[in-house]
Amino acid sequence: MAEPAAEPLRVGVLTSGAGTNLQALLDTVHGEAALIVAVAADKPTAGALARARNAGVETAVFAIGEYPDRGARDAAIAEWLIGHDVELVVLAGYMALLTSPFLSRFPDAVVNIHPSLLPAFPGVRAIEQAIDYGVKVFGVTVHFVLDDGGVDTGPIIAQGAIELADTTDPETVHDALRSVEHTLLPEAVRLIARGAVSRDPDNPRRTVVAADDPPA
Repeated sequence: MAEPAAEPLRVGVLTSGAGTNLQALLDTVHGEAALIVAVAADKPTAGALARARNAGVETAVFAIGEYPDRGARDAAIAEWLIGHDVELVVLAGYMALLTSPFLSRFPDAVVNIHPSLLPAFPGVRAIEQAIDYGVKVFGVTVHFVLDDGGVDTGPIIAQGAIELADTTDPETVHDALRSVEHTLLPEAVRLIARGAVSRDPDNPRRTVVAADDPPA
């Protein structure tokens, strides 16, 4: 008798902006390898909220001004996601740093997408940093978020790159990287959903991605 299919991974998404990476997830992995069950934003004007509602996904807004501090806000977000049985949290254009009250509730279960080839150019204005440095190859990184006090320091899951040798306009670079983001993030979620991503026991800074199961 065939084994029953595994339940889709329950995913919560945090976002601050238009939500194009959220849309990429909704268009690809949602309802298949994963199920996006909750989308939260830190701004009520975030376009991602409408995208989530259009897909029938529950949404909430957690504005920092409604809480005494970031830790209290992050704890509230964590409780809301836990209430939706979220197993993986995806930061898709979420522009606030998460604190321990959040990250401690989701150990090794928060991933972020960052517009550079980490460890180069972490933090804000990554594309501008890369342009100022004169790079010829730009890229995107999907990585775990750790409660280690760092910024964009977690183990790397996947990376993609494009060559833009003579580009000095940040918007041009950002537009060119969108297609990389929209491919890379869903693929990383697929890998996590099938249990293919683990930490290297010999070097916890690295991740190990298992190959697809061979055909029977």
